[in-house]
Amino acid sequence: MQTENPLEVHLVRSDEHNSEKTARPRILLVDDDELIREMLKEMLEMNRFLVTTAANVSEAIHLIDTEPFDVLLSDLHMPGAGDGFTVISAMRHKNPTAVTLLFTSFPALKEAMDAILLQADEILVKPMPVPELVSVIHGRLDNRGTKRPANIERVASILERDGHITIANWLSTVKSDKELTSIQLSDDQRTGHLPQLLRELVQRLRVPRSLGTNQASEGAVLHGRVRRSQGYSIPMMVEESRILQVSIFNTCTTTCALWISACS
Repeated sequence: MQTENPLEVHLVRSDEHNSEKTARPRILLVDDDELIREMLKEMLEMNRFLVTTAANVSEAIHLIDTEPFDVLLSDLHMPGAGDGFTVISAMRHKNPTAVTLLFTSFPALKEAMDAILLQADEILVKPMPVPELVSVIHGRLDNRGTKRPANIERVASILERDGHITIANWLSTVKSDKELTSIQLSDDQRTGHLPQLLRELVQRLRVPRSLGTNQASEGAVLHGRVRRSQGYSIPMMVEESRILQVSIFNTCTTTCALWISACS
């Protein structure tokens, strides 16, 4: 019995890209769904890409650390520690020139995410026809040296105005984590570093640093020292950082969702 293809797969003729460089772009495909992962790998390879797959965040980070890639295509939501933002962050640090594409299954979330885009080059909604995906990838590869205008001022303004909401969201999530709460700290000790980190983030959004600038955040460096003195392990500090990314994302998406609702 013939079943519906969940990816709405349609092949793109390889001769449409005869003018492309002979080197086949390398894609890291990250998705916990084996069916989607293998099917999309096959379709992309038919369109002259070299595809390596990872089933989770830890596999993806290992591959990013050990192999070069031109494109990262990652699902946003995955089980276990980390998510698509974690993978994109790792790729941004290891290979800043790589194209980073993030999949979400929720169209409404895509609209909000586009409005607060911070790290990924583009947010895609799945299922997505393969010809459209291939076109997006080629377009991004052709314009790797340029960045599309982002709503940077809007994001900075949201974070500046609603920083207290982000901090409250972060603290609530941290206090539900058994490993993080194994270190006995007051609320002030847990959150004391966050106002400075958010101020620095707002400043970076409004006054972007030049490419290649490796200056570390003063707030992050100080926080790392304090946390080490309090007994935190490196994985615990990484998890705290990941929770902060999610909390910032939640603050911005909540605001953007309200905008979308008001305009609909």
